[in-house]
Amino acid sequence: MDYVGILIVATVVVLASKIWNVVWIFLWRPYVLTKRFGKQGVRGPPYSLCFGSLTEMKNLKMEANHTLLDPTSNHILPRILPHYHKWCPQYGETILYWLGTRPVVSITDLELVKQIFSEFGFFLKPDCNPAVLALTGKGVALVNGAEWSRRRRIVNPAFSVDKLKVMVKRIVKCTISTLEEWENQANSAEEKCLKVEINGEFRKLTADIIAHTAFGSSYAQGKEAFKAQNDLQHYCADSILDVFIPGSHYLPTPSNLQLWKLDGRIRNSLKQIIKNRLTSSDSDCGHGDDLLGLMIGASENTDIKDGQRLNMDEIVEECKTFFFAGHETSANLLTWTVFLLSINQDWQTRLREEVFKESGMSNPDADILARFKLIHMVLLETLRLYGPVVEMFKQASKDMKLGNLTIPKDGWVALPLAKIHRSKEYWGDDADEFNPFRFSNGISKAAKHPNAFLAFGFGPRSCVGQNFAMMEVKTVLSMILQRFSFSLSSDYKHAPVDYLALRPQYGLPIILKPLCTK
Repeated sequence: MDYVGILIVATVVVLASKIWNVVWIFLWRPYVLTKRFGKQGVRGPPYSLCFGSLTEMKNLKMEANHTLLDPTSNHILPRILPHYHKWCPQYGETILYWLGTRPVVSITDLELVKQIFSEFGFFLKPDCNPAVLALTGKGVALVNGAEWSRRRRIVNPAFSVDKLKVMVKRIVKCTISTLEEWENQANSAEEKCLKVEINGEFRKLTADIIAHTAFGSSYAQGKEAFKAQNDLQHYCADSILDVFIPGSHYLPTPSNLQLWKLDGRIRNSLKQIIKNRLTSSDSDCGHGDDLLGLMIGASENTDIKDGQRLNMDEIVEECKTFFFAGHETSANLLTWTVFLLSINQDWQTRLREEVFKESGMSNPDADILARFKLIHMVLLETLRLYGPVVEMFKQASKDMKLGNLTIPKDGWVALPLAKIHRSKEYWGDDADEFNPFRFSNGISKAAKHPNAFLAFGFGPRSCVGQNFAMMEVKTVLSMILQRFSFSLSSDYKHAPVDYLALRPQYGLPIILKPLCTK
């Protein structure tokens, strides 16, 4: 055969291989997996070429976002997870659906959920959309395997309870500034009360807190990084259900140019803060007692080998992670707690009595915070009903056996936390009701299954920042209860929305009335 013939044959073989790959990814594999899961008793919406279930999910979400709910009802699943609301009556609790060409199996059986968390190293944090990764940072929360072990070992000491105790004074200082502003505005008003959009207020306050506690004296630069990150969140939330085409994030499209610009602002701000901290560190005081200083100090621990320490880019990624997660989680937890206490005034009275009993009008410290049992129960119940993460995903590192199911390599399992947290099977007939007393004997005894509460995950990969978040929210909430009573404004529209974290779509207008305690 001449060279031309060989070239033609080789070209045909390559083209045939490429065509087969395309057919395999977009047609044959979805067909095979649909049949395979069907034999296992798992069904779901039909696969649509290229888009999978995304078009239907996007349409359902757009429709849901135009609905309003009864403010006294916590039955929010039709709004925040409308695809489950539609599909579960049709296909059952375990459903196969498609994010583009990626198969996803939703799991609500807690024994299977427990197995997923227990199969450490096999069910991994999934690959993220590059836009989301730019927002949240590829910190300890998103890496896997040996890299996760290294990061967790370095970062974990910075979030220990003893280290976090010194942060309370900074949280108190930031909170006082906000509360004094509210008091001044309320006292100058004719009605001696103040109407505020509390979600926006909490977002500003928690940004101030995370900037001070994470970056100490560099908080002004930290807030600049936060502003860029907040702008980036809008971009990510709008594109989360778009089909992602591999390699498309390298193209200089208008949206990618905006993404690169915002990510550059975040990274440059954080790098400058870290460089300043490294060059100005005191030999006696180290790198400081804020979270950044503790993390740098832990990274430079002499017990850690040089190759195991965090480099500049890794510290930047960790900063992005705890800056976004710490700010977003706390702001929304405070928001929904105030909402529930506005609806349930009896619980607001109970908590205020606990605060005055344990601390009077004194500013709380770490020891006082530990005595707020009722507040702790209310926060757990708020996380159950209005947790910031409504759904979690895991990716199979190989073909995995999950109960009676076989999950293919690189397939995802979805854990709809908001649905699990409202399951009457686990939480009883009052699963949709606000009842903090269910946590009176601790998390493991709050439901009929010890692992039914998943707001922070569980096992080795439970949230590293949960102690910080709870400490921060307890501090802010207790100080508000000392100074104000609050109620829901008649302007409020009950419209929770999953905006990478659960928040009120139209804000939360609250009427604040200063207490006559002086």
